Amino acid sequence: MKAFFTLLTLCVSFTAFSQNTTITGVVFEDSNGNGIKDSMEKGIEGVVVSDQLNTITTNGDGVYELISTSELPYVFVSQPTGFSGTLYQPKASKVIFPLSRTKDQKNFRFIHASDTHVDSLNLPRMARFRELVDSIGVDFVIVTGDLIRDALRVNEETASNYYKMFLQEIGKLKVPVYSVVGNHELFGIERDKSLVSSEHPLYAKKMYRHFLGPDYYSFNYGGIHFVAIDGVDYQNLYYYGGVDSLQLKWLENDLKSLPKETPVVTFNHIPFVSPGFSFQDYDNHIFYGPQLLEQDGKLEHRHIVYNFEEVKKRIGSHPYPLALSGHYHSAQEGKIMGTDTKFVQTSAITRPDEYEYNGFKMKSGFTVYEVKDGQIFSSKFIPLNLPD
Repeated sequence: MKAFFTLLTLCVSFTAFSQNTTITGVVFEDSNGNGIKDSMEKGIEGVVVSDQLNTITTNGDGVYELISTSELPYVFVSQPTGFSGTLYQPKASKVIFPLSRTKDQKNFRFIHASDTHVDSLNLPRMARFRELVDSIGVDFVIVTGDLIRDALRVNEETASNYYKMFLQEIGKLKVPVYSVVGNHELFGIERDKSLVSSEHPLYAKKMYRHFLGPDYYSFNYGGIHFVAIDGVDYQNLYYYGGVDSLQLKWLENDLKSLPKETPVVTFNHIPFVSPGFSFQDYDNHIFYGPQLLEQDGKLEHRHIVYNFEEVKKRIGSHPYPLALSGHYHSAQEGKIMGTDTKFVQTSAITRPDEYEYNGFKMKSGFTVYEVKDGQIFSSKFIPLNLPD
C-alpha cells in the first residue's frame, strides 16, 4: 500500500448503481500479497465497510453484505489498527479488500501538513517537504486540503493538470498519505471566472472524487480513530465551511460500533474553531466574494465550519483530543476551557517561507505528532525553510 489516495488514480470508470444495491465481499489478511483470497488466508472480523452513508461490520470470516443507498461512487473500509492496504474501490456487486499486517502501532508519529497548493512553482517546496518527512521518520502524513493551486476559477484542463501534479508529488513519499478536500479543490464553482457549467460531469467535488477517491472516510491507527471530514460546501458561486446532512449521517453510522473509550481525531480543511477567526473581516471582496453567507436562516462566516456542533454531537462522549485543520496558512491552536479538545491549524507548505500578518511573523511548515499508548504525547512545528 502506497497511500490511501494513490490507489485508484485517473480515468476511473463507474458503473451506475441504483439505490438499494447489494454489495458483497470479504476483508482478509493478504499474507502473500497477491490481492486474491487464497484458501489459507483468513478474513478479518469487525472491519467497518461503508458506501459513504451506510456502514456494515464484517463477520467472523471477514465477509460483509452492504445494502447501499448512497449514490456516491465508492465503497471503502475503515482501516483497522494493525493493517494497511486497499482501502477503497469503485462500487461493484462484489468488492474484496486485501489488507496486510503492519509493524506494531503502539507508539507512532505522524505529520499534519496543509495547503500544499501544488503547481510548478511549488515543486521545490514539495521536494523539501519530502526530504524533511524522510529525515524525521514518520508512519503517515495527513494533508488537510488545498492540495492544488486552484480548481475554483479555471478550466478542466488546468484543474486536471494540477490534480495530476499533486498525485505525482505525493506518490514520491515513502509513507501513506491521507488527504481531505479543501476549497481550492472544488472544480469550477466560481463560474463567473471559470466559465464552467454546473452540469459539467466533474463539477465541484466530482473532480476530487475522480482523482482522489472518497471526500470523507475514516481509518484506525494505533488505537486512535482518525476521521477525514469534508468541511467544505458551496452555494451558487461561493464555498463555505459546512458539513452536509449525508455526511453527518455517515459519521453517526461510522462511530456507532466504535468502543466509547476509543479516541477520535478529526481532520478537515476549513477549521471548526480558530483563533485566526479574530483576524478576519466581514467586508465583501470584489474578487473573492462575500465573507458572510446565510446558512439555516442565519448569517455565518464562510471560513469557519458553521455547524460544528452537529459534528460534535456525533462524536459524543468519545475522547476527542485533536481537531486538525488548515486554511489560514499559519500555525495556531486553541482550546475551550474545561474541555479536552485542542483545535489546531498547521501552517502551509506553499510559498513563501515567511510573511508578516497583523504584526505576527508567519512561517511555512508542518506539525509532527508523537503518539504513545493511544495518547497524544507531543507535537512540534517544523519550518519548511527552503534553501536558497
